[in-house]
Amino acid sequence: MRMIVPPIVNRRAIDRNLVEFFHHHRKASFNRAISGMCRYFGVRRPRITWFEYIDWGKTAGKTYEDGRIHLVHPENWKRGRIYRSERMWVQMIYHEMGHYLFWTDAERKADAFMRRMVAGLRQPRRARRGGSRSRGERPLRRRTRVLMGIRGRAHTRRARRARAA
Repeated sequence: MRMIVPPIVNRRAIDRNLVEFFHHHRKASFNRAISGMCRYFGVRRPRITWFEYIDWGKTAGKTYEDGRIHLVHPENWKRGRIYRSERMWVQMIYHEMGHYLFWTDAERKADAFMRRMVAGLRQPRRARRGGSRSRGERPLRRRTRVLMGIRGRAHTRRARRARAA
């Protein structure tokens, strides 16, 4: 199943606003994040109500069929949870927005939406060793190289060029 999510630039902006709201509790940051998501999908903004806890602390967010969303505020999230990380709170917001956007088969689609929103947000810290490779271009296994009499990387490139010609 292929799911449409905003482009990475928009997702990073949404994520940045949610993180800012988590730390500084500025309502404008949260509103920008939710409005950006709703603008992309062309839906009305949900009615969001903040709570200290939902279902005696068992639930972090709840989405209703009429478009209302009940969420645990970050101040209370930090206080009473085992996993009180910023990442878990942001992913909970994505999950509840997934419920809001996809009513059919809601639980599976909300989880998939949350995973797609998070994918690619983190910048790679350093380049991989050995340069980048395309999917189809894989290095020869050691056993194959030994059988072909090839040693080291330079020999592998030469061998590929010779085979391609």
